[in-house]
Amino acid sequence: MEISFTMTRCLSATAIATLLAAAPAMTLTAQDAPPPPATEPGLALLAIRNLAPKTEAKLVVMTPAFKAGGDIPFENTQYKGNMFPGLSWSAGPPGTKSYAIIMQDADAMVRGAPILHWTMVNVPASVLKLDPGMSSPPAGASYGPNIRGANQAYMGPRTPAGPKHRYHLQVFALDTTLPAGALADYTSLTAAMKDHVLANGEVIGLGRQMPPGSF
Repeated sequence: MEISFTMTRCLSATAIATLLAAAPAMTLTAQDAPPPPATEPGLALLAIRNLAPKTEAKLVVMTPAFKAGGDIPFENTQYKGNMFPGLSWSAGPPGTKSYAIIMQDADAMVRGAPILHWTMVNVPASVLKLDPGMSSPPAGASYGPNIRGANQAYMGPRTPAGPKHRYHLQVFALDTTLPAGALADYTSLTAAMKDHVLANGEVIGLGRQMPPGSF
C-alpha cells in the first residue's frame, strides 16, 4: 500500500509538470490588465480633469510655501494661521484674457460634490503671481466660491485624522473673463469656464492632521 501511494503521488506530480510545460505561455498585456484603482475619491471631479484646454501649452505652477508633492505648512492651514501660501505660474499662450484658480481636495467629497478650499477668477492676464499672506484679490479679480459659499477668501486645509490629503492648486488660462453669475458655486464656475481654457497647470500639496498638543 505504501509503495503504491508513493508511486501514484509521483506520477501525479509528473503529470502536472508535463501539462504545465505543454501549456502555452500566458502574458498579461496592458490592455488586458485591469486599470489601477483611483487613489483619490474625488479625482474624477477635479476641474483640471474636466476642463480640456484648447492648446497643448502647459502652465508651470509653483508656491514658495512647499515643494510640489510636499507637506503644506501648518501656517497655511486652518490649524494654525490659515495664511495664503502664495502662488505663481508661467504666462498663458497668446489669447489669454484672464486666469482662474481652483484649490480642490480630491481625497474627500461632501454628498458627492467636490470640496473647494479657494477659488479666484478674472485674474488679469498681466498678473502671474499672488503674494504669500494675500488678503484681497488683485485689481480686476474676484474671489469665487468655496465649500462655505460664494465670494470666499482663502480657506486652508483642516485635514482630518488618517492618510494625508492631496490639495490641487489648479490654474487655468482663459480666453475670456467670467460673468458675476459664474461665481455662485462650483457647477456654475466650471460651466462658465468650459470651452474657454487655453492652458492649465497645477501644484499639489499634502495636508495632514496637526499632532495633538501642537496647537
